[in-house]
Amino acid sequence: MSSRTVMIGGHEIGDGKPCFVIGEIGLNHNGDVEIAKKLIDVASIAGCNAVKFQKRTPELCVPPEQRNIRRETPWGEMTYLEYRYKVEFNEEQYRAIDLYAKSKKMVWFASPWDPVSVDFLEKFNPPCYKVASASITDLEMLRRIRDTKRPVIISTGMSTMQEIHKAVEVLGTDKLLIAHATSAYPCKPEELNLRMIATLKKEFDCPIGYSGHEVGLQATIA
Repeated sequence: MSSRTVMIGGHEIGDGKPCFVIGEIGLNHNGDVEIAKKLIDVASIAGCNAVKFQKRTPELCVPPEQRNIRRETPWGEMTYLEYRYKVEFNEEQYRAIDLYAKSKKMVWFASPWDPVSVDFLEKFNPPCYKVASASITDLEMLRRIRDTKRPVIISTGMSTMQEIHKAVEVLGTDKLLIAHATSAYPCKPEELNLRMIATLKKEFDCPIGYSGHEVGLQATIA
């Protein structure tokens, strides 16, 4: 067990402390602030301590060969790049979300997917950053996050232990939290590999948590 604790939005997180529950909103708002507010409401009613969004700069995150691929979306057929812009909130929209979350006493933060998105999120004085599993090897972005001196949660799905160690080397452990994850959507119970949580506790001197992609609550409760 690690004696380290990390403060996020007034919550002390670590071994022996109350569980810090994060509701994943991600892009499920479909670019609609009113839907985002309803999702914050649901998270609050369910007893979550925080909600998490995702923030991308589409022209940096969408490979050139995928930008013009046409796909069906909730708004009809459009290119993949057009779709990525459609589901991103701008600064004014995030201001509205920020005010609403605060009115509900709900902590909110986001997973940036590129360095420019880190700079964008800094405008909102976030209580922490979340590094998505897919971004754990993006060392440029990790350095940008590290330089903000804010707490950081990293997920480990798809990662080798060597890649996790490299990310921890870049970020340091003073304000670090690690969440075990298995990157299958939805993840089968037999693939969850929950014992990895104990392995991470032995390897790293920081709070260790869990990011679940399975259906149901059994694994999270366990």
